[in-house]
Amino acid sequence: MSEKDRFKQAEFAATLGIVVNIALAVLKGVVGVLANSRALIADAIHSASDVVGSFAVYLGLRAAKEPPDEEHPYGHGKAESIAAIIVSLLLLLVGLEVGYSSIKSFFTVREPTKPFALIVIVISIVVKEALFRYKFRLGTKLASKALIANAYEHRSDVYSSVAALVGVGASVIGAKTGLQWLEYGDPAASFVVAILVIKMAYTLGKDSIINTLDHVLPAEEVEPLKQVILENKDVLKINSLYGRVHGYYVIVDLKISVDPYITVEEGHAIGKRVKNELLKQSHIHDVFVHINPLGSD
Repeated sequence: MSEKDRFKQAEFAATLGIVVNIALAVLKGVVGVLANSRALIADAIHSASDVVGSFAVYLGLRAAKEPPDEEHPYGHGKAESIAAIIVSLLLLLVGLEVGYSSIKSFFTVREPTKPFALIVIVISIVVKEALFRYKFRLGTKLASKALIANAYEHRSDVYSSVAALVGVGASVIGAKTGLQWLEYGDPAASFVVAILVIKMAYTLGKDSIINTLDHVLPAEEVEPLKQVILENKDVLKINSLYGRVHGYYVIVDLKISVDPYITVEEGHAIGKRVKNELLKQSHIHDVFVHINPLGSD
């Protein structure tokens, strides 16, 4: 797949997320107010944060596709990881705000939640689960950390909507049966939503920060690269091999040992062949090869 096709698909997914989240945030917010549902209003705030998150992902994808320049010779791939960090911070702030509001609502006089709020919650669950599956598959296919982070935003919205469904359902049942304690299911669900959002923010933020700090490929992903290199009989030893992760692509730093009695030109040709073989791997964008004479320190 070409770079152009990759970013075209990723940008479409981010744009789709923005449009859907705006629609859901407005729908849940209006119905939440009309139905007197604290849980649905919290869910609407969560969807509104997803709008900002999807927009951050969109900007990150736009920046990541820029070619290398003098100030960024390794490219702009980490822009996607930075976008994912922004998404996680937004989720954290939303989770804390929703949790605080939920706790306050336990100490105020409540009116019963209207049953029609349940319809909107079910619609949200179906739409958000579909968005999660679409973006997660696409993010995995394109090796896009930002898209995968955005997908899990949608999944966290599914969890929050399920919690809202249980809470609002309990509140409606409480109003119908006269069991007043059940009516607090709505703010209780809102608090559960807050916990889920904060947990998701922590997980996404942790992974994104690791990828931003010059994270290298794990040993199991480096081993196949070593096999490719050693297929070249002129490579007598691999001294070191690091695959630095830059968002969706990898830059390889490699030191190899060759026959110490060949010419500089022959050594250069060996390094060039090794580089070209590694560049055939779809996720590797550049390779820096250092040639050592075998036996040298």
